[in-house]
Amino acid sequence: MNDFTSALAAAAALITGLDAQLMEIVGLSLRVSLAAVFIAALIGLPLGAAVALFRFPGRMMVVVLLNAFMGLPPVVVGLIVYLLLSRAGPFGTLGLLFTPTAMIIAQVVLVTPIIAALARQVIEDLWAEYEEQLRSLGAGPRQALTALLWDGRFSLVTAVLAGFGRASAEVGAVMIVGGNIDHVTRVMTTAIALEVSKGDLALALGLGLILLALSTGINGTAFLIKETGQRRHA
Repeated sequence: MNDFTSALAAAAALITGLDAQLMEIVGLSLRVSLAAVFIAALIGLPLGAAVALFRFPGRMMVVVLLNAFMGLPPVVVGLIVYLLLSRAGPFGTLGLLFTPTAMIIAQVVLVTPIIAALARQVIEDLWAEYEEQLRSLGAGPRQALTALLWDGRFSLVTAVLAGFGRASAEVGAVMIVGGNIDHVTRVMTTAIALEVSKGDLALALGLGLILLALSTGINGTAFLIKETGQRRHA
């Protein structure tokens, strides 16, 4: 108990003192996760909306794959990205392995199916609700797409936040492709794993508290956005 209290006090001192190493790790974590979620949203939101509105051969298979890929094992994604970016891989000449860019790519692969699957469900539900009204106004799926994206913006933001929550808590994939290199690719989750193995509980606990606060903030924001959207539709 005394060890835990001491580690907690040391962690609080690191946070309140804005420890340089702590801030560097947190800053890199946020840059990687925000970049990955931004790219995943650019891909996932239009993809999910298109799958919801357009009918094409193999559509149900795409829906099944999107839902299945929401639970992609991070270590498998990390392994695939590693093989693609390694010197023997097709993109090895780019020299991206063990860089923040490789970590962003891995997180994009993990997060895009989550955003796309959630966006598809939101847009499909809205299309079922407003299809007759939109068609009576002469709008087809293409014309309705913009209107539905705007109408479902609160739920879509929640989907993006869910993707950010997954990205910020990811450890397996980023460890494989990033290598957990100090001052280069060390993010919160990989640093926590390393510091615990080294016995530096203060830094690990400090990072854990920040990660917990970040996760709580994301969930709280998603809840508020969802409530706001529901009140506007009421």
